[in-house]
This record gives sequence, structure tokens and C-alpha cells, in this order.
Amino acid sequence: MSFRDNLQHLRATRNMTQEQLAMLLGVSRQSVSKWEAERAYPEMDKLIRLCELFECTLDELVLGDMTARPANPAASMPPRAAPQDVTGYDQAMRTFAWKLPLGIAVIVAGAALSVLFAGLTLVPGSAYQSYSSALMLVGAAVGIALIVPALFARREFRRSHPFVEDFYAAEQKSQARKAFSTGLVAGIALVMAGLASTIVLQPFPWLAGSVPLFFAALGVFFIVHGYLVKSCCDVGRYNEKSLRGMNEAQIGALDDDLASRARQAKRTYGMYALIMGLSTVVGLVLLFVPALNARWWFWLAWPIGGIFCGVVKAYRSVRSGK
Repeated sequence: MSFRDNLQHLRATRNMTQEQLAMLLGVSRQSVSKWEAERAYPEMDKLIRLCELFECTLDELVLGDMTARPANPAASMPPRAAPQDVTGYDQAMRTFAWKLPLGIAVIVAGAALSVLFAGLTLVPGSAYQSYSSALMLVGAAVGIALIVPALFARREFRRSHPFVEDFYAAEQKSQARKAFSTGLVAGIALVMAGLASTIVLQPFPWLAGSVPLFFAALGVFFIVHGYLVKSCCDVGRYNEKSLRGMNEAQIGALDDDLASRARQAKRTYGMYALIMGLSTVVGLVLLFVPALNARWWFWLAWPIGGIFCGVVKAYRSVRSGK
């Protein structure tokens, strides 16, 4: 009995589509289709994952006859009228959508506390100077402790599940867009309130420097969280980003159209990286070369680089007719 027959039967015993199996293995649907058509063969790590998934040995899967194995209702995918989240994508992305903005907010809040305690040293008889730097470091440490593991977990999830079927209903996407709009409005309002507080608190310099940062921490949290919630519902964009991270062996397993899109995505991403890298170099030159007398304008390098990236994206969109 062939590997193809075993795979098709085992998939059928779990009531599993090619798309669902592909997502669980972290490959494209075209890869599974090619395996079952005997036009390609899975790599060893994917064979081992198949054995774990279907609870069999490598010899049984590749050389044995598993077509007599009965269906296992307890392990089967439920009958579906609509696509389902079989990889845990929603939970993974929503967890990231909380941890990343929270980490950023904690860092900014730590800076606010540092400014507050540094300002209190201006008050006669206060002894808070020693707390200022410590609070800045503690805020940075806690923020990084939230951000870095979240980034690694998200990266690992994408590596395991580069392609996800769009299971979000129209209502869920609409709610995500509303959440982003609400977060954006609330965030901007908080930042503006922080700026206004600098005027109101002018008689109290130790508050005028710290309160705006507290407002900024909250504003950044609402804006970034809302954006990430909206982005997690854009599964198509998630899949497109996965294309640019594929190597040639993975691209070769795709059909011609998807392979072409993957190579195009890699070229485009490389161009964006080049533009922003050059922008960073220009910004550092403006900052550290006194002869140019432009150190206060160094920050313009990155917005201008972003504009160039937007121009490149628009040009490619026009050329592709999208």
C-alpha cells in the first residue's frame, strides 16, 4: 500500500480537509495535494508530525497498510458548514494583541514615573532621586519581559502555521474594525489630553513632565491594541506575510501562481528592508556628524523612508492591476 493511500485514508478517518491538515502541519494546501497525487513527498519533520497526529509509526505510515483503520470520532474534526480555527490562530493573535501594547505602555509608564520622581527632587526636603533611574529600569525590564516572549511566541506560531484558512465571519471583522476605530479615537484623545495637561500643570513642573507620559502610555495601548485586533482578522494579509518568509524548497511545493506571489513578496520585502536600512544610515549620519548641523532633523529619515516604501507599494499595485 502506498503512502498516498494511507494519508488519504487517515485524513478521512479524522473528517479532515486538505486545508485543515496543511494548517496543522504548517504547509500549504498545495503541498498536501501534491503528496496525495504522488507528485511530491513530505520532508522528514513533516512525516514525524504526521505520525504524531495520526498516532502511528513511520513504518506504518510509509510502508504499511493503514486503510483498514476505523474512524476515530473522538479525534475527528466536527462537521463544518463554515471554516473553523483548527490551529488556535485567534487565541494566539489576541494574546499577542494584549501583550505587545501592554509591554509598550509599561515602558512609557516607567519613563513617566522616572520623570515624576526626578521632578520631586526639586521639592525642598524630598529624597526621591535614587528612585528615578530605578523606576525607568524596572519599567523597561517589565515591558521587555512582556514584549520579547510575545514576539517569539508569535514568530513560532507563524513558523508552525504559515497559512491559515479565513474562518472569521463578516460580523467579527466588522467588530474588529469598530474596535480599531474606538481604540484610535480613544488613544488620540488621551494623547491630546496629555498635551493639554502640560499647559494646565505649568505651575507644577514635576507633574507637567510626567502626566503627559502617563496619558501617552494609555493612548499607545489603545491604539496598538485596536490595530492588532483588526489585523488579526485580516487572515489574507497574514498568509501574504508568510509567503515572504518561505525558502526556495517551500516555494517549490506551491503551485505556479502562489510560488510567483511568494517570490514577488520576498523581493518587495527585501526592497522595503533596503529602503529603511538606508534611512537608518542617513538618520545616524545626521545625528552624529556635527559638521552637517542637522542633528535635530535626524528623525525625519524614517518617515521619509516610510513614504518611499508607500510609493514602491503603490507602484507595484498599479503594475499588478490590484
